[in-house]
Amino acid sequence: MTRIVLDQVNLVVDDMGAAAAFYRDLGLEIDAGGMPEWEPHHVSARNEGTDVDIDSAAFASVWNTGSKGTGIVLGFRVESRAAVDELYEHLMEAGHEGQQEPYDAFWGARYAIVTDPSGNAVGLMSPVDPERRTPGPTPPS
Repeated sequence: MTRIVLDQVNLVVDDMGAAAAFYRDLGLEIDAGGMPEWEPHHVSARNEGTDVDIDSAAFASVWNTGSKGTGIVLGFRVESRAAVDELYEHLMEAGHEGQQEPYDAFWGARYAIVTDPSGNAVGLMSPVDPERRTPGPTPPS
């Protein structure tokens, strides 16, 4: 079985300003990664080895074509690009629902999303390969 590591919590929100302010008040150092044009749609923080990303619902629909609006995506890192495909296929064969089939994401990772039995989104992501990065989307309007 593929080894997985909780690596990311992604919050898909309907009010980016309020969400970012709340998590800053909570104590996270939230920023847009030096890209202020993205702040209305994506901000992030690193917390004890786990990424905490906050995305607008409009941006989430870019990286998760099966997005169901707002909510949480728990992101698990696997050891390889092939492991994303293998684990996704295993979960589909076990009868679980897929939200986003595996694909080569613009940030350089292989990525997929499945739904747990309670309807929560669970991301599966390979390590990022900088040579596989492609230009990302433009910020949603």
